[in-house]
Amino acid sequence: MSRTVTALLSGIVFGAGLAISGMTNPAKVLGFFDVLGAWDPSLALVMGGALAVSLVGFWLMRGREHTVLGEPMVLPAGGSIDLPLIGGAVVYGVGWGLTGFCIGPALAAAAWLDARVFVFLVALLVGMGMVKGGEARSSLAKSPEGRGTE
Repeated sequence: MSRTVTALLSGIVFGAGLAISGMTNPAKVLGFFDVLGAWDPSLALVMGGALAVSLVGFWLMRGREHTVLGEPMVLPAGGSIDLPLIGGAVVYGVGWGLTGFCIGPALAAAAWLDARVFVFLVALLVGMGMVKGGEARSSLAKSPEGRGTE
């Protein structure tokens, strides 16, 4: 099976899981954040299920150099917690709390053609562009070619 077909099938299963669990409904997600009101713990159950599946997957792949499809096994390396990571987590959390959408469920919810989803996705793309633009300016400023006369 090709990487493209595997990615497509994985995306379909992931999107279907989000839709079936109700995570494409921002009201359900916002209900999880309403801990002092009508709290809905179902998001915690979905996250716990995802964590359990991930742990099994990582356990099955431990010590392997290649994936089942023969691709090189590349696991994330532990990194340091820095200001960009904290800032990104805060912005992500605020956006999630305000809208009830995060990236995966928003993409799955786009199938319902809800205008709120598209507003979120446009804002997401603008934010990603701003980060990329900031990274480009930062790396240019650090390079010898990007420095002004000193």
